[in-house]
Amino acid sequence: FEDEELKAANLGMRINIADQTVYPSSFRVHNMVVNMVAHLWNCPKPADFDEYGAFPGAGTVGSTEACLLGGLCLKFRWRKWYAKKYNLSEAEVRKVYPNLVISTCFQAAWEKLFRYMDIEPKFVVPSKNTFTITAEGVKEQIDDKTIGVVCIMGNHYGGQYDPVWEVDEMLTKLNKERGFEVGIHVDAASGGFVAPFQPEVPAWDFRLPNVLSISASGHKFGESVCGTGWVVWRQREGLSEHVAISVSYLGGKADSYTLNFSRPASGIFVQFYKFNRLGWKGYESLSKNRMANAKYLR
Repeated sequence: FEDEELKAANLGMRINIADQTVYPSSFRVHNMVVNMVAHLWNCPKPADFDEYGAFPGAGTVGSTEACLLGGLCLKFRWRKWYAKKYNLSEAEVRKVYPNLVISTCFQAAWEKLFRYMDIEPKFVVPSKNTFTITAEGVKEQIDDKTIGVVCIMGNHYGGQYDPVWEVDEMLTKLNKERGFEVGIHVDAASGGFVAPFQPEVPAWDFRLPNVLSISASGHKFGESVCGTGWVVWRQREGLSEHVAISVSYLGGKADSYTLNFSRPASGIFVQFYKFNRLGWKGYESLSKNRMANAKYLR
C-alpha cells in the first residue's frame, strides 16, 4: 500500500457511507466512482441522469453482494413480465419457481442467490477444452421461467471469458421468436477491470443490447481494498428500481440500493484514489503485464 492509499482507507473507516445526508461529500465521491465504472463499461447515459447525478449503480461489499443485487433485479423484472403474460396476481406469481441459466464454472456467490432467493440454477456445462459456455448450450436451458443468463468474464479456474457477444446475439433472436424478455447479467468479478483494456476482446458490456447489469470486484483487479465491489445497471426503470429503498429517518431522503446498510467508505475512497493515481494508462499497463505472465505460464 502507498502512504496516500492508507490515508484514504483510514479516512473511510470513520465514515458510514450508508448515511448520505450526514456525509454528502463522501457520497458524491461514491457517485463519481460509479460514473467512472459505468463509463468504463460503456453504459448508455440514462434519461434520469440529471435528476440523480449518477448512473444506476452502487458500491457493494465485494462482488458477492453485487451479484445478489443483479440477480434480484432480474427476478423482479421477470416476475412483472410473467404476471402480465399469464394474467397472474402478485400473490400468484410469487408461487412460481424461476430459474437462472449459468455456467458450472460459477463462483460461490451465486450459490447464495439460489439458496437465499429461491431461484433454480439451470447449468450449462462448458467444454473441457474451452471452459466457456456456448450460445447454443444456453438456448437449450431457457424457458418462460428464466429470469436471465449469467455470463462470466474471467472464471476462477483459468480466467476464460464466456462469449457474451454470442449469447447476446442468440437472445435477440430467441426473445423475438418466443416473446421472451431474457437479459444478461455479466459477472465480471475478475474481468471487469481487465477486459476494458484488451482491445482484442469483442464487445461484452453495455454495448450489447441484452446486457442489463454488470458486477465486478473492486478488490481484485480494480486494485482497491478487500470488501470492495461494484454493480451497474443499464437503467433504473425495471431494474435497479426494484432494490431501491427510500431512507428518510437519518435526517434527509436518500435511496439505498444495497443489501447491506452500514459500511465504511474505505473501499470507495481507495477505489477513487486508484482510478486517479493509475488512470487508463496505469490499468492498461497492469493488464498487459498480467496477460504476458499468463501467456508465459500457459
